[in-house]
Formats: sequence, structure tokens, C-alpha cells
Amino acid sequence: MSVLEETIARIAPRDKDAADRAKARLEQLTMPHWALGRLLDLAVDLAGITGSVRPTVTRKTVIVMAGDHGVVAEGVTKYPQEVTVQMVANFVNGGAGINALARVAGAGVTVVDMGVAGDVTDLVTQGKVVSKKISPGTGNIAVGPAMSREDAIRSVEAGIDVALTLRHSVDVMGTGDMGIGNTTPSAATVAAFTGASPEQVTGRGAGLDDSQYGHKVSVVEKILRVNNPDPSDALDVLAKVGGFEIGGIAGLILGAASMRKPVVIDGLISTAGALVAHGIEPRSAEYMIAAHKSVEKGHLIALNHLGKKPLLDLEMRLGEGTGAALAMVLIDAAFRIMTEVATFEEAAVSGAEQ
Repeated sequence: MSVLEETIARIAPRDKDAADRAKARLEQLTMPHWALGRLLDLAVDLAGITGSVRPTVTRKTVIVMAGDHGVVAEGVTKYPQEVTVQMVANFVNGGAGINALARVAGAGVTVVDMGVAGDVTDLVTQGKVVSKKISPGTGNIAVGPAMSREDAIRSVEAGIDVALTLRHSVDVMGTGDMGIGNTTPSAATVAAFTGASPEQVTGRGAGLDDSQYGHKVSVVEKILRVNNPDPSDALDVLAKVGGFEIGGIAGLILGAASMRKPVVIDGLISTAGALVAHGIEPRSAEYMIAAHKSVEKGHLIALNHLGKKPLLDLEMRLGEGTGAALAMVLIDAAFRIMTEVATFEEAAVSGAEQ
């Protein structure tokens, strides 16, 4: 079997018994019933994902998948493509938004070159960037497919390999992204899987004005018309309208799910990758934790398609894994509630009268 096939075969449903045991304990904590709301829901999720009511969630890392996109030639972004490689350097130097928020969460940051259209050889040689480069950027999806089906599989398997490499050192993985122009293929991916219109899923990215936004919507319409992606075939969608970092994120999710590790999904680009992972193996969604609701229009549509409710709504739209890093703080909180708060019986506290 291929790496992808082997990974899919290892993805099992959540552990219902562990989730039930966690729920039973949480219902007896020294507080009114379910008084901490979705933090308790998250604790049950963690138990089901890991198979333990005392899950190990200490070691956390956000994996930033970086790749460039040929569609920038269509004028869908205000920033030049060279910003991608410049931001990769910023990540490894610790100066980006994700670095600051990862430090808050006590999480590491791993940067992966999936398809940057620039030279990061020195950073790879120094061990600061993981090289999984498929190609220096995708094709222009407004005129043809992003990549071949073979390269789509390679990108997913590269993400799986990253997850498997981290299996002994990371308990909780977060998805992140970097790639100028990547909200456009993400919007097309969301539209392909959900059936929503380009206008419903296309946002303003890095601050487009009304005229620029209208142009971007028309480009997404053209992308879908030219490529006609098949929503029943996730690899076809990825190959035709996706990106190398989107494939890498999908693979990371599949890899985490195969190891029963929680994977925290960031914003629009990460959720496009989650849609690909779900399309390849629907059970992978059971291991996803939706970090936040992005300002990007298509994000909530994508989350609804996955059956996921975001933990946070802070009007964020940076990407990089910033929302995932913040949500990791809530994972720590849920773990501590489940393992440190006493039950009524343990604390010898009288329960509510029936």
C-alpha cells in the first residue's frame, strides 16, 4: 500500500468509552451542571480523540505549511509573491504573529517549505525549515490545474510524513499556512466541496477594496469554470484548484488522526486543507478541533460542512496558525478542568438537591 493508503487504514473512530467516562466525571465536578460549557465539551473531545481521561497535551506545535500560487498573476492580492519567502525567514527568526502567540501557548513552530517560489536552502541546511518542496509554486488555476494528481498525492503524503516525524515529540498539532494569494485557491476549494457560490466563499484576503474584491470573485468563478473540480474526489479538487500547502495541511491532519492526536485547525486556508482531508477520509474530522471563526467569508461555510463549531470568534484573518495557537490555551484549560477539579464526592461537597 502507499503511504496515503496505509495512513487512511489506521484512522479509527474516536474512543467512545473514553469520551463517556470523561463526560461522567465532568458531570460530577464541584460546580453547577456543565457550568464551564464548551470547555467541558472540549475536554470530552480530547478524551475521545486520545482514548484517555488524562490525555497528554503538554507538547504542542504549530506546523506552518508554506507554498506559492501561480494565480497571483491574476491580480488577486495586494502583496508581491516574494513576501512568502520573506515571511518564512521571519517565522524562523521568531518575529511573526504566530511566533508571539505560540509563545503564549507554550507551543513550538515548525516551518515546512511545501512549494515556496524562492530559495530557502540556507534555512533548510541550518535545520530551521523542513523541506518538502513539490515545486516552486503551483500553476495559475485561472487557466488550468494547480498541479498534477501525482503532485497532489505527493503533497498530502509530505504532510503525513511531517506528522509522523513529530509523533514522538508532539502531543497536539496545530495547522498554519503561508502563501501570498492563497485565499483564492482556498475559496475555490471551499466552493468546490460545499457547492456555495464564489461570492459566498470569497473574502477580501489581505485587505482588498471593493473593486479588487469584485475582480477576485470573478477570478474564483473562472477557476471553477475552467477546472470543473469533482467534489466526490478530494484529490481531484486539490490537484485542480488547491495548493501545495493545502495538500500538506490535509496530510498533516490525516497523519495526526492516524495517531489519535488532536489537530487544531486554524483559519480559511487550514480549513480548505481540512476539507481535502475529510474528502479523503471522513473519519479524520473526528480528530479536528476548530480553533476560531475567521473573518474570511468562506470559513464558516467550510466549518459547517465539516460539522465543526469554532472555539473563538476574535475577528482574526491573519492565518499562519495564529488561531490554532490561541486555541491551544483552551486545550490546556480543558485538560486541567478534567484532571484537577474535584468531584462532589472527592471534595465532600453536597450536590444539588433533586
